[in-house]
Amino acid sequence: MGLRRILPRVIEQLLPSAVVTVEAFGQNDADLALFPEEAALMTRAVAKRRREFAVVRSCARRAMEKLGVPPQPVLSGEHGAPGWPAGLVGSMTHCDDYCAAALARTADLASLGIDAEVHQPLPDEVLPVVSLPAEADRLRRLSDRRPDVHWDRLLFSAKESVYKTWFPLTQEWLDFKEADIELSEDGRFRAALLVPGPRVGGRRLDHFEGRWTTALGLIATAVAVPHT
Repeated sequence: MGLRRILPRVIEQLLPSAVVTVEAFGQNDADLALFPEEAALMTRAVAKRRREFAVVRSCARRAMEKLGVPPQPVLSGEHGAPGWPAGLVGSMTHCDDYCAAALARTADLASLGIDAEVHQPLPDEVLPVVSLPAEADRLRRLSDRRPDVHWDRLLFSAKESVYKTWFPLTQEWLDFKEADIELSEDGRFRAALLVPGPRVGGRRLDHFEGRWTTALGLIATAVAVPHT
């Protein structure tokens, strides 16, 4: 489908076995046809944006096929959230030459979110906008212990994954500062929700659990919410 190289172990390793992931590193314009409804969304987009849009949807359709679901358009809904076929939950991400899609059946997971970022420092002016004072303090301590990780960029990615998980459950906006994320050196993180959380299986959630990794010049994060 025009994907030059598949990387099965960046985001895949962060998610439970019920999730199907397709990841692409590098992109090729050939055979990345869009459904007419998708193409209509890209009529004014620049070439780079059109390529990313097509490649990540190619990943999503491959994931659908793995779940036995016929390939279908993936259109952007409210706040840019992708609309998935009935019976599926999922998430997509792209940065530079990397794209990924993760899908699961609604019977297996309540929601999931993934994000990938280039493993570089976050611009100085961005961190105060996205972080709480307690988070910034923890980042400084983590940076002293593990200077090989750009913890500020990792925090940003984790917040993106949290939002992508949150929105399908609530259909509401979640501000960067409405989740307090505690990153751990062991590749895990906990996102305490500072506003009333969604109900899943009759229980109101007050936090999400996630995982992170660095590989191939990327930082990747993922959150999966079970039904129980």
